[in-house]
Amino acid sequence: MKDLMGMMKAAGEMKAKMETMQAELADMVIEGRSGGGLVTVSLSGKGDMKSLKIDPSLFKEDDVGVLEDLILAAHNDAKSKVESETQSRMAEVTAGLPIPPGMKLPF
Repeated sequence: MKDLMGMMKAAGEMKAKMETMQAELADMVIEGRSGGGLVTVSLSGKGDMKSLKIDPSLFKEDDVGVLEDLILAAHNDAKSKVESETQSRMAEVTAGLPIPPGMKLPF
């Protein structure tokens, strides 16, 4: 019975830590860049795009395809950084718990 109470307490603490972490992630803004910084995309920790900055030198009619590719690359860069930060913080919260490799939290 003592172990069950300890597990329930640990689960409650982990839930509180996860809620705090999720709030922190939602407030984060992470930038992704492409084209040597000519295009910058900012995403929230939840993956919502917050801003897009494009260097004026890219505004040429014949370079629209290049600009589109740079925007996608910057977005993907920012998204991978958000996912990496989320996984890093989740590992801190779940440290010591026997969670199978590759299992993503929160569900």
